[in-house]
Amino acid sequence: MPPDQHPLLRYIPPLDPLLYPDSALAHSWPLQRRGTPLGAITELHRTSRQPPEAARTAWQSAQPVLLPGLASERLGQYALDIAAAHTLMEQMLDGEHTIDELLEQPPYQTRLQPHFEMLASSQDESDLQEIETLEFDAIADGETTAENLWLKISWLSYDEDDPSLRFRFSFGLPGYEDVASDLPRQRAAAALTEAVFPESALISRHSQLKQLLCALLDCRDIEYVERIIYFNAPNGGAQFHQDVERGHDGVVFLQASGRTFWFALAKSLLIDEITTFVRDPQQALALAAILPDMAQRKRLQQTCHDRIQLSAWLDDHDDNEPLEMLLNRCPAFTRQLVEHGHGYVLHPGDMILLPQGDHEHCCWHTVFCLGDETGEGLSFAIRRV
Repeated sequence: MPPDQHPLLRYIPPLDPLLYPDSALAHSWPLQRRGTPLGAITELHRTSRQPPEAARTAWQSAQPVLLPGLASERLGQYALDIAAAHTLMEQMLDGEHTIDELLEQPPYQTRLQPHFEMLASSQDESDLQEIETLEFDAIADGETTAENLWLKISWLSYDEDDPSLRFRFSFGLPGYEDVASDLPRQRAAAALTEAVFPESALISRHSQLKQLLCALLDCRDIEYVERIIYFNAPNGGAQFHQDVERGHDGVVFLQASGRTFWFALAKSLLIDEITTFVRDPQQALALAAILPDMAQRKRLQQTCHDRIQLSAWLDDHDDNEPLEMLLNRCPAFTRQLVEHGHGYVLHPGDMILLPQGDHEHCCWHTVFCLGDETGEGLSFAIRRV
């Protein structure tokens, strides 16, 4: 953080609440996910919106671009839709109805019926996070215009105490089809999202956002594809990850309700933060607390001497437990990221842009639910056209 910049956040360690006055704690939010307490944060100042040139520099550096309040004035227009989305989420959690039964009722039926044919509901028993998948065809003038669109509802984690949900819209066989090569079906899946969640227009019809993205990407037009509606619940959220996909330039996230806390930073800076922390002798006890196995600590320390190897290890989701523990379960590392200016609080109406150029030039991020309210978030991939 530049020396002349005022800190936006105060970090409170998990075991130190007695060291802080009640006035500070009253305005703090615990950072806890999947039962792991990582401390708390207090928002000292609201982040101001970056001027266009600063936003462009951040984007080109794979750094996040925060757009506080960009959609705030339009939230009221979609208040009923956001409330309906929360009701749909709660009905899915109740488990008394399947998604096809719920979407056959008003207001969903009237929005879907002219343009989409509901085909079948299924559940992949090999996917422990999947709740239900609903398939559609897009229809125009009685003819099928796009086949095998789907809405997949999943848990965000395997933790029984985390009720966070994800409504993902796409098409084809996940992991097998190159979705970026079929723009018409991407558009059809986007239209399906708008039929189920009309508040999607807070992003898709936001002219100022579109103008900014076209300037950042130096293009005439963009589209929002591969859309996901998140409901981040208390004790939930997303662990550190990136969202690189072929044909996509990045992601825009809008906080429609509730609040979330984010760490977001370029992969190169995340590698710097990991290396700084692991090499610091004063963090030896913190490392030992999360990695009691000396062999795992040594592996992490050795890998931090080779940036190329560390970068590859970040992307190896099958064999990076020491890194996963450091990134997602270490209060001292959480504190370092806060104090180095990588934390962001998103309130209703706030947006954040996450550049996703390639696996080396991308913005890594992690998300926490703040407070006791489950919040709705819209996450759309950005594609230049």
